[in-house]
Amino acid sequence: MSEEKITVANKDKLIKLRCASIDLCKADGLIKALQRMDVVRVIALETALPSRVDPHHQYLSRSQKLIGVIGDFIIYRLAVKKTSIFSPQTSIGTGYDLTNSVFSPDGRNFQVEYAVKAVENGGTSIGIKCKDGVVLAVEKIISSKLLKPGANNRIATIDRHIGTVSSGLLPDGRHFESRARDEARSWRNIYKSPITTADLSSRMGQYVQAYTLYSSVRPFGITAIVAGWDSECEIPVDGQVGSGPAIGSGGKIEGKTHGGPGLYMIEPSGLYWGYYGAATGKGRQTAKAELEKLNLADGTLSLLDGVNEAAKIIHMAHADNKDKDFELEMTWISGLDGPTKGRHEHVPKKLLEEAEKAAKRALDGEDDDDETKSSEDVKMEE
Repeated sequence: MSEEKITVANKDKLIKLRCASIDLCKADGLIKALQRMDVVRVIALETALPSRVDPHHQYLSRSQKLIGVIGDFIIYRLAVKKTSIFSPQTSIGTGYDLTNSVFSPDGRNFQVEYAVKAVENGGTSIGIKCKDGVVLAVEKIISSKLLKPGANNRIATIDRHIGTVSSGLLPDGRHFESRARDEARSWRNIYKSPITTADLSSRMGQYVQAYTLYSSVRPFGITAIVAGWDSECEIPVDGQVGSGPAIGSGGKIEGKTHGGPGLYMIEPSGLYWGYYGAATGKGRQTAKAELEKLNLADGTLSLLDGVNEAAKIIHMAHADNKDKDFELEMTWISGLDGPTKGRHEHVPKKLLEEAEKAAKRALDGEDDDDETKSSEDVKMEE
């Protein structure tokens, strides 16, 4: 291995440690050298070296793990301060935001908060739970005129009855989708039935949360919305028949004892909740306000009305970002007796175009009403 140079501050002077071929055999000597020089307090480093377990370290050699631990430790202790290394760190982020495995004195995890900021810079995504299905929609910002319309999907099918959409960093969203598919496939292989929306959300929430525990990884820069329809029918898988979910992730439905629509949102911290309507991304505040007006808890909104409302909400949320063009992508999931037969599919092109036209007409009408009202107010003042 090439020679590594580690530079650390020892109060008033710089000490250069030249370490060649660092491995576990030399770990104890390196730790003792650091302690003798009174550079830093090496706390619990010995126990961290042999078994550093996290999602990525299983692929690293033992010497690579050692270098990673020492590097993280020195950066955490020294790099953030240009003054004495023994001066206390503040709670404004300095020193406590270098790794996501450290809490600030007031209980904040800054790396997770930074991930939330990345989500807020992404396009708006929403999910609407209707009485007979679920609708997902996303605002896809067109970054180049060379992009082919409809070719860069942001909404993914996880299993035939579950879909997901995310706002934030697109590569993180791709990895999230891949892992979710693995979880759904594993469930089918073990239980011989499709995974419920609730169980998939629970598993993915735990997976996302694991990326907030170790300094060698960073939190996911996405917030994901998971939607599905849990069927009450027995579905054959690999020649066998599973009993199906006992209760749908959307809760009990009048007249039914099994299945139903489900909608969950998973945040960068790993926290997930069930929703009637969920929104994330840059226009989330506008979208949430519009979703609250729909009274989704009443369970009276139909799937077709949900498509129209989703188109309208996305266009309203985009009003704050008018300088950029966008493309609306929308999918839906209905019950077994609905238009998608319990499967996650894209909304038909013709229906989507009609929904967008209606949304634009509604927004133009609201703008005209606002202008008329403003003119009347001016006349009254005169």
